[in-house]
Amino acid sequence: MSTQPTVAFIGAGNMARAIIGGLLDNGYPATKIWATGTRPEKLADLAAQGLHTGTDNIAAAATADILIMAVKPQMMKQVCEPLRDTVMQHRPLVVSVAAGISCDSLDTWLGGGNAVVRCMPNTPSQVQTGASGLFANTKVSELQKQQTAQLLGNVGLALWVDSEELIHAVTAVSGSGPAYYFLFMEAMISAGEKLGLDRATATSLTLQTALGAARMASNSELSPTQLRQAVTSPKGTTEQAILTFQDAHLEALVEHAMQACVNRSKELAQLLRD
Repeated sequence: MSTQPTVAFIGAGNMARAIIGGLLDNGYPATKIWATGTRPEKLADLAAQGLHTGTDNIAAAATADILIMAVKPQMMKQVCEPLRDTVMQHRPLVVSVAAGISCDSLDTWLGGGNAVVRCMPNTPSQVQTGASGLFANTKVSELQKQQTAQLLGNVGLALWVDSEELIHAVTAVSGSGPAYYFLFMEAMISAGEKLGLDRATATSLTLQTALGAARMASNSELSPTQLRQAVTSPKGTTEQAILTFQDAHLEALVEHAMQACVNRSKELAQLLRD
């Protein structure tokens, strides 16, 4: 970042650690990062890297230019309310990485009138290949939007959406998306075993193929449709597999699954709001 705001993480679980790791790997000064948790021994490794750590959320929030709320959604309200006076006094940019918590709910719990960004990251952020959807409320400045995008850019792709409602779609595409690919990998590995490969070989070939396909699609100017067509020779082996998928209505099944994900995302958001 061109400027180096102080970043405080309330909660130091997997997603917070993924972002912290990306920041450190990209040269962000450890002394500009705070992380809190309920158990000091769980923070020892972060302290050893030079971060400010502790169990006092209020002390961390008082230092923050960017306050990242990284606690479980069910815990968010009770964690936010004690921070209200500190946040109202210092007015940091508040970034939530908790699923289902609306900007309005978070803002209300923190006293109102706050700049709030809602972020839907995914687990590949842990290996700096994440995909995050971002939405900002009207209090967020252009500079703060830039800072948020740069912050999340340390662990992968970060894209803005124009309405908070679209965070549900982001959840269905990228938030839950890694699990879809893991399931497909499981199916390919199992099928490979049934075709006579040992499990280790089937696993290695499947994972490398997934990695190669993703990298090829990311680096190519061709669309996934064009790439698929390029390797699907008429009357060839690949065509037979693709036709089998299409005869089983794979595209419709994927659409149905992702709609179910959106529906559940909306249900959970309502439950957390209530």
